[in-house]
Amino acid sequence: MTDVAGTIRVERDRSDADKRMNVLGIETSCDETAAAVVSTTGVASRPWIVRANVIASQAGIHREWGGVVPEIASRQHVRDICGVVDRALGDAGTHWRDLDALAVTQGPGLVGALLVGVSFAKAAAAAVGRPIVAVHHLAGHIESIFLEHGAIPLPAVVLVVSGGHTSLYVVPEPGVYRLAGRTRDDAAGEAFDKVARVIGLGYPGGPAIDRVARDGNDGAVDLPRPRFTHADRHPLPVDVRGSDGAPPVADFSFSGLKSAVVRLVQQRGGAEALTRTAVADIAATFQRVVVETLLDRTFEVAHTLGARSIGIAGGVSANSRLRHDATARGQREGVPVFVPPLALSTDNAAMIAAAGLRRLERGESSGLGFNAHASLPIAGEGWPSGAR
Repeated sequence: MTDVAGTIRVERDRSDADKRMNVLGIETSCDETAAAVVSTTGVASRPWIVRANVIASQAGIHREWGGVVPEIASRQHVRDICGVVDRALGDAGTHWRDLDALAVTQGPGLVGALLVGVSFAKAAAAAVGRPIVAVHHLAGHIESIFLEHGAIPLPAVVLVVSGGHTSLYVVPEPGVYRLAGRTRDDAAGEAFDKVARVIGLGYPGGPAIDRVARDGNDGAVDLPRPRFTHADRHPLPVDVRGSDGAPPVADFSFSGLKSAVVRLVQQRGGAEALTRTAVADIAATFQRVVVETLLDRTFEVAHTLGARSIGIAGGVSANSRLRHDATARGQREGVPVFVPPLALSTDNAAMIAAAGLRRLERGESSGLGFNAHASLPIAGEGWPSGAR
C-alpha cells in the first residue's frame, strides 16, 4: 500500500511480532501541542493502553482573537513541543531507547502547525533510529474509540465531528475507514464557534454553548432543521450501501442554521440587547437542532447498512447533550454507542499513537520523506480510491 507519506513494509520475525510495543505519538494539527505514549497489551479485546497523554492547549492565547490564528499557533507549538514530549516520556516512565516507533499527525490541519510536529518527529526518529508512522488526523479520532473501548462490534458507523470536520465513516474491519457522508459547508464545531460569537459567548464556542444551554429552553426559539431531499441524487458510495441499494442522504449542512441564528439576533437588536435568558434559550435550541441533525443522519445510515455499533469522536463529541442523547437513542434503537472519554475527545496525541499502532500492526511505517499536508486525503489509511 502506498500513501502520500510513502509506505514501507516492516518485516518482523515471530519474536518481534509478539513483543509489546511502545509508541510515542505527536499531534500539532491546530492549537494543541500534544504528546503521548501508548503501548500494546497483547490482549485482543483491549489491545492498547495509554501510559501518558500530555496536552498543552492554546485556547487562552487565541481567545482574544475570537479563533485560532495560524501563525501564533505555529510559534507556540515551537515553544511547547520539547517540554510536552519530555513530560509525556517522564509520565510514562519511558526513555527514548524504550520506544519502538513514533507516530505523528501528517494532516489535515494548519500547515505551519503540522510542520512543527512533523519536523520534530522525523528528527527524533532519525536520531534514535526508530521507524516513524505518518497518521491522518481523522484516523486518529476514529481510533480513539478503539483505544478506550477496545474491540467494538463491527461493522460500525463512526461520526467524527469537530471544528474542522463533520463526517460519517463506515468501519467494516479494524483500520479500514470508508466515507459515507460529510458536511457540505460548515462543520458542526465551526457552527458552534460562530453562533457563540454572535450571541456574545466568545471563543471557544462549543464549551460555552454547552454550559449556557443547561439553563435554557430548547424549544423557545424557532430554528430550522437542515434537510435534504432526493436521496437518489446524493447516494452513499457503492461500497458502503445497504443491501437494498437505496441509501439515505448522509451529508450534513449547518450554514443555514448558523445564518438563521444571525438573523434572529439582528432582529432582536444584536447581542448587546439579548437578556441572559434569551442567550440561554438560543444556545439551547441551537444545540438541540445540531445534535438531532447529527444523530438522525448517523442512526439512519447505521440502520441502512446494518451496522452493529455506532461511534462518535472528535471535539464536539465532548458536548454533554450529544453524549447523553446518543447513548439514550442507542439504547432505544438497539445499537450500542461508543464515545471516548473527554480526554480523548478533543485533539490529543494518544489517538495518533493508536492510529500509528494500527498501521504498524499491519506491517507498515513511513519513510522520512513525507511532509505535512494541510488537506491530506485519507486514501492511505484504507479508504476507497478517490475518497477524501
